[in-house]
Amino acid sequence: MASPPQGGPMAIAMRLRNQLQAVYKMDPLRNEEEVRVKMKELNEHIVCFLCAGYFIDATTITECLHTFCKSCIVKYLQTSKYCPMCSTKIHETQPLLNLKLDRVMQDIVYKLVPGLQESEEKRIREFYQSRGLERVSQPSNEDSASDRVGLPYTTFDHSRAHYYRFDEHVLLCLEKQSSGKEKNKHILQHKYVRCSVRAQVRHLRRVLCCRLELPLQHVQILFNNEVLPDHMTLKQLWLSRWFGKPAPLLLNYSVKEKRR
Repeated sequence: MASPPQGGPMAIAMRLRNQLQAVYKMDPLRNEEEVRVKMKELNEHIVCFLCAGYFIDATTITECLHTFCKSCIVKYLQTSKYCPMCSTKIHETQPLLNLKLDRVMQDIVYKLVPGLQESEEKRIREFYQSRGLERVSQPSNEDSASDRVGLPYTTFDHSRAHYYRFDEHVLLCLEKQSSGKEKNKHILQHKYVRCSVRAQVRHLRRVLCCRLELPLQHVQILFNNEVLPDHMTLKQLWLSRWFGKPAPLLLNYSVKEKRR
């Protein structure tokens, strides 16, 4: 059993005060002296592992907390569902769901790297101007003017937006599978469709049924004469059947005629 401290409560309080003062003096963040840190000592924390550049629209994987540029990690996850740094499985089928924009990290990068925020803002502005597009932005309801820096990840409130609006998209071409006398019936007027990669084959079937005014059980979606299961997502379909080929992804549909 430890012996009681010597000197009584007053002596103990004095010793604790002296220790706290020593710690205070050793802490550079609380010291009035200016502290200089070389950028090369911080680069490993603010540089994207995939492109070796400073984070732009910093995005963090919620499963392992590794951070990358948004465009870099989204492109990488088109062909993988594992973290490129630690190989942690991000999601079994839809890894994009476990990505989160890291505003704090992006603000840190902009404060540490001179001119980065201005050059990125200029690049985005020139991109829209060169294509004659209107830049989509929605001011936040927050009163802090410093939070509105003009970049997509801060000027648009994604939590209030449509859930699928900012998904990756896939372009489809729906052709009817010709069959004898009925080949000219039930032809789509607009055969090209763009939709979220999270959409499933069953969603396409429902769209077709609405456009063709047919019961759901009379329409099937096919790829190379193979009937596609309703639960398959368009992301899975693209990666397993059409990866590396130019858009659009060509699909067929067949119509089962009603029995008289």
